[in-house]
Amino acid sequence: MTVSHSTDDSFSDLITHEHPFDRIVFSSDPENFIHVPISPGRNSIELSRGVRSTLSDLGIGISTGPVVDFRLLEHIEDQPSKGTVPLLYPGHFTGQATRWPKEGQKRGNALRLNDDTRKWLYPNGFYAVVRRFSSKEETRRIVASVVRPDAFPGAEYLGFENHLNVFHEDKSGLPEALAYGLAVFLNTTAVDENFRRFNGHTQVNATDLRLMKYPDRRTLAELGEWAQRQHELTQDIIDEKTKKLTG
Repeated sequence: MTVSHSTDDSFSDLITHEHPFDRIVFSSDPENFIHVPISPGRNSIELSRGVRSTLSDLGIGISTGPVVDFRLLEHIEDQPSKGTVPLLYPGHFTGQATRWPKEGQKRGNALRLNDDTRKWLYPNGFYAVVRRFSSKEETRRIVASVVRPDAFPGAEYLGFENHLNVFHEDKSGLPEALAYGLAVFLNTTAVDENFRRFNGHTQVNATDLRLMKYPDRRTLAELGEWAQRQHELTQDIIDEKTKKLTG
């Protein structure tokens, strides 16, 4: 099959490559997504023997944040108070940092805990989260962060708003190292480049993340333990650490 690629509508840098059909639709993909390779070489994720596990293999679930805020507006509070639980939006996360409560948060920072909201909440714990939407100007599609329970002292439950994808174990938290390992792996340049090959828009759905391949559980946990020992995690440091894994 012939694939042409250009960075803008002038087509001044148009490049054309021929690819076998199995690089466009992978035989192992039950959804038969169409991939669009932009170079003749194979992506490092495709070639990696260490990235072969599904989330099901790992015993990890992925869900869209269950709190749809416009349906629960009457229960949302600007600031936490007695009888509320933390309500988390994408805006509460910057890299690995969590800012909660956050001044100026558009819809609020907390959700009243009652019979109408309890069924939408997860127990406080460690989770990996990925924003569902990014702007076209952003360099990355997948942006992962870690939720730490100690960021919400005294909170029994957490509310994840619908613009977040949440990695969990049976609707509960992950082991700490596993949550960090998932976030580091998802934040690699190799994963982001591979994701763009079958996702041409700015939305990252739970289904997209569910269909990806991951390192095994032990490798992810070891990666998470390494990440927690680092004083700083830049893109270069993450990519260098995971080069053997994804290269």
